[in-house]
Amino acid sequence: MQSPPESPGAPQASNAAWQARSLRALWHPCTQMQRAERMPPLPISRGQGPWLFDYEGRRYFDAVSSWWVNLFGHADARIGAAIKAQLDTLEHVMLAGCTHAPAVELAERLGALTADVLGHAFFASDGASAVEIALKMSFHSWKNRGQGGKREFVCLRGGYHGETLGALAVSDVAVFRDAYDPLLMRAHLAPSPDARQAPNARAAADTAARALEQLLAERHAHIAAVILEPLVQCAAGMAMHDAAYLRAVRAACSRHGVHLIADEIAVGCGRTGTFFAFEQSAAHGQPLQAHEWPDFICLSKGISGGYLPLSLVLTRDAVYESFLDDDVARGFLHSHSYTGNPLACAAALATLDRFAHDDVLARNRAWATALTTALAPLQNDARIAHWRQRGMIWAFDVREDCAGAGFAERFHQAGRAHELLIRPIGNTIYLMPPYLLDAADAAWLGTQVRRTLDAVCPPADAPVAGGTHAA
Repeated sequence: MQSPPESPGAPQASNAAWQARSLRALWHPCTQMQRAERMPPLPISRGQGPWLFDYEGRRYFDAVSSWWVNLFGHADARIGAAIKAQLDTLEHVMLAGCTHAPAVELAERLGALTADVLGHAFFASDGASAVEIALKMSFHSWKNRGQGGKREFVCLRGGYHGETLGALAVSDVAVFRDAYDPLLMRAHLAPSPDARQAPNARAAADTAARALEQLLAERHAHIAAVILEPLVQCAAGMAMHDAAYLRAVRAACSRHGVHLIADEIAVGCGRTGTFFAFEQSAAHGQPLQAHEWPDFICLSKGISGGYLPLSLVLTRDAVYESFLDDDVARGFLHSHSYTGNPLACAAALATLDRFAHDDVLARNRAWATALTTALAPLQNDARIAHWRQRGMIWAFDVREDCAGAGFAERFHQAGRAHELLIRPIGNTIYLMPPYLLDAADAAWLGTQVRRTLDAVCPPADAPVAGGTHAA
């Protein structure tokens, strides 16, 4: 394991000083600010590789890739160089009526990764915006084809697609949705294929697929699209499902004339073991045929390597062509000021270069094996349930009787003490590290996760004061 670089020079200010300034000026996302006074944010001064450093020189391994975006670590030289080179050429130009090489090349290269089945890219800035685009595009495409009655959407229980109103309407995570429910359109909720709900993953997939088939058979004349997260429902606690579910949904959507939107914002860009998670729906490991791809793929998060905000929607010829007309109102008149920003596109192109030149997917398979081995002692631990892993995602649930109230917050704080930046989802502990692990890193990370769990939820045979044992 390579030692992280030391912080250069004296810190500019203390952690406490930055925490105080932050609490006065910033409204932090996913945070009850009333609690932030007692549990202040962690001030980060810089990053290097998988490590983050606070203002007092302490280090933290970024075990969640800074909300799943940072694929190749912090301060990556190649991605940084690409952005700097682009900065001296063209920092931004509007994409309405103009075009530029980074956006064109990125669209071409992403389309090529789908064998040009999804050969049209529409750019935006963040994941929720990409979902909004796909929903609007699906409805408007049907409308342009004379099927304006197809205005309903289907999402999955436990699914999460963002927090703008359209994206939230097709999400099912109560803590984000409930406050705004009166503002949201109604979507159909189909059962999740979460493998934890059945004796095995295939049984859960088959049960959920049959329910969706029945819904589409009844409502297909009114349904525009089904939206799902392929293979892993991340905000639901890394709920993983069998790839057979994707095959069944694709076939059902084709039979009933309904679009399929694959939200790969979190699970794309190699996170599940293939560049697009949906690729794993192919039978017998063969490349997907044209009719087997979804109608839309949404990407964000890792596509720029974690450097700049960027999202996009890839779609088919049939959808694109349904908007071609002399009537401006039949065009897709959605826009963002920073659509296709050249700096963000340059970062994304450098990210794709890493995949192309470094054989990232093969390397990740080796590293995944090493970390799975390091975490093996937890797989049969009585404190946990539902051990699972897919590509570069690991997760397990801590049993309720062990976790107790406020588990996620307590585990996060204990993680800091063990040099980890880690954020459980409820009782689910997960790891989504940058693609920078070697065997020593994996062994260290596995040990620190176990030590953190022991600190928050001591094993049954741990000695306690008075010579008794923890229950």
